This record gives sequence, C-alpha cells and structure tokens, in this order.
Amino acid sequence: MGDDAIAEAMRQINPHVVAAYPITPSTQVVEAFARFVADGLVDTEFVATESEHSAMSACVGAAAGGGRVMTVTGSQGLAYMFEVLGVASGLRLPLVMAIANRALNSPLNIHGDHSDTMAMRDMGWIHLYSENCQEAYDNTIQAFRIAENPNVRTPVLVAIDGFQTSHMVETLIVEPDKLVKKFIGEHIPSYPMLDIDNPVLYGAADRPDYYMEHKRSQLVGIINAPEVITQIGKEYGDLTGRYYGLVEEYRMEDTEYAIVVMSATAGSVKGAIDQLREEGIAAGLLKIRAFRPFPADEVAKSLSRTKSVAVLDRCGTGGAQGGPLFLEVRTALYEEKSPPQVINYIYGLGGKDLPLKHIKDVYLRLREIARTGERGKLVDFLNLRE
Repeated sequence: MGDDAIAEAMRQINPHVVAAYPITPSTQVVEAFARFVADGLVDTEFVATESEHSAMSACVGAAAGGGRVMTVTGSQGLAYMFEVLGVASGLRLPLVMAIANRALNSPLNIHGDHSDTMAMRDMGWIHLYSENCQEAYDNTIQAFRIAENPNVRTPVLVAIDGFQTSHMVETLIVEPDKLVKKFIGEHIPSYPMLDIDNPVLYGAADRPDYYMEHKRSQLVGIINAPEVITQIGKEYGDLTGRYYGLVEEYRMEDTEYAIVVMSATAGSVKGAIDQLREEGIAAGLLKIRAFRPFPADEVAKSLSRTKSVAVLDRCGTGGAQGGPLFLEVRTALYEEKSPPQVINYIYGLGGKDLPLKHIKDVYLRLREIARTGERGKLVDFLNLRE
C-alpha cells in the first residue's frame, strides 16, 4: 500500500528524527515506521508528539539543529501545522513531509481530495504528487536529495491520494538498501544550531527595511528547484530504470485533446486514453508531478500542440475562476500565440469516484469544442448528483 511504500523508503533513508501525530489516512505510515524503530531497524529518534503543530515544531528544531528530518500528516493535521509550515520554509530547512491527501472539514470526511495541500500551495514548500505506490516510494527517496541540495535547501512534501493510493495494494519494486543509502548520500547540515563553534541565529524578528529582501532570498531555493528536480530524477532513473521529471506525458506526441491532472487519477485517465485511441480519438495526458515549483514552460510546450484541454482539479476554490491547477495551466498558456481552448472540471471531492465513462465524456466534449469552437461552461463538476 502507498503508506507502506513511504514507510519502507523512510526505513532505508533512516532519518535522524521523525516527529509525527498520526491522522487518517496517513496513520499507517507512522505505525509501520514505529515498528521499524521498535525492532531496531533504524537509528531514528521517533517523537510521538501531542499534536501536529508540535510535530512540525519538533521537526523545525531538529532540522535547524542539523538533522535529517521527516514527518507525516494530512487534512486537519496539516491545517493544524500551518503556523509552523511557514517557519520551516522561511528558514530554508530541508525537511520532508509525506501527506496522504484528505478533504478538509466541513462536513467531516476522511477520504481523499487535494483541498489540504492546495491550501498550503503558497507556503514556500516544494510539492511532489504521486500517481501510485511506486511513485510514492520513489518520490520519498528523491525528496531528501532535492530538499538537501545546497542550491535548494527548501522543505519538500510528497503527496499521495488518501485511500486510493495510501490503502491500495499494488506491486512495489523496492531497491536494495545500499543503493538507496548511496543515492541519498551522507547528510551534511548547513549552519546547524548545534555547531557551538560557529554560532548562528534562527528565527529573528525582522523590520520593514529588510523583511522584503529576506523574503526574496527565501525564493532562491524554489527558483533553483526545477533544474535540481529534473537532474535528480534522471540520476534516479539511471540507477533504477524509472525516470522522473517535472511532468509526465502520456501519448501526447500526436494528441489533439488533452487532460491535465495529478496523482492517482492519472492512472485512470491513461486507461481511458488507451480505449479512446482504439476508437480513433487522439487523446493524451499531461500529468503534473511537481506542482510547486509549477512547471509552466513544460506545460506550455506540451499543450501548445493540442486543440483543446481539460484540467481536472481535485479541489474546489471558492470565489476563484476555477481550481488551482486550472489557474496555473491557463496562466502558463497565456503567452502562446494560438493557445488551445481550456476548460476546468472539479472532481473527486471527499473521495468521490470518477468512473472511466466520465473521463471519456470529457474527451468527447473536448473533441466537440475543437470541432465547433464553442467552449460552453468554463468550470464544471464531474460525477455530480443532479
């Protein structure tokens, strides 16, 4: 399962500190890793805190002290961390957080959508989204290399869809422990607080005359991240045969109608594409792996060859002109001379199912838009009760 895949990656990484307060549907990550600690399979200092706020606070302290650090959460737990998330990114601490995406209240719902991580999309963290258990495992390993790169030094979250991936049983290729340890390398802390011979100051107050300059300097890691993410994805592929970039194209070489989506739904879309291709419909997929930093150039290059595009958001943004992924994609296409027509669908909120039929209906609508030039409704819902 996706939770187990992340826990297995954590075992191989053997962080100095893991501080966490379990919450469904990511609880199983913490349970599995706690067993690794109890069985002496890792050297990690496991801190079972009294809240998610405390968990992230402990991670900030451990990372500032020079440790390789990780936590796990989602949904309300992530929301409870919000005050400290900005501290982690503001201090450029290279910690990693795994998240099993889950809907935010209200109503109370323990199933998956992206409302939790989309609420923190501007918190200065790097966001990696995983389609399946294998990607959850691979992304967790790569996340440490990305976060700790001296040109990045920025916290990274690795997201999986709650229950659809976190509790879905799939085949997983686990790399040898020695390979993983060699790949991530030795942790070399930058400016650790516990280096008493070279004292540093963390978390100082700032006045208007320098605050803006300091906030701009925090963006350097995000600005440098695309090149680093791509390079590390290639290095990982050279070792494992599984290559990763900022995006993944599926049958986009000659596509006319494309869907843009993240995480587990990408697998369902691939299945629908294969069936539609047999019917002569030139369907394709652009899967976003790195939502932050957003790969605008890659998106524009890929979609500029299409006639019409549907962006599927697993998060509804009240008051905006569509979901967060849609807004990013549409902006990326703004400079194109002849951009495709782009529409937005909100889907899968609170774990709502998305049958293949509905995905195919989206492609059929895209074909009609390309034929007539009539876009119709800009934002709509998929599989919504009448």
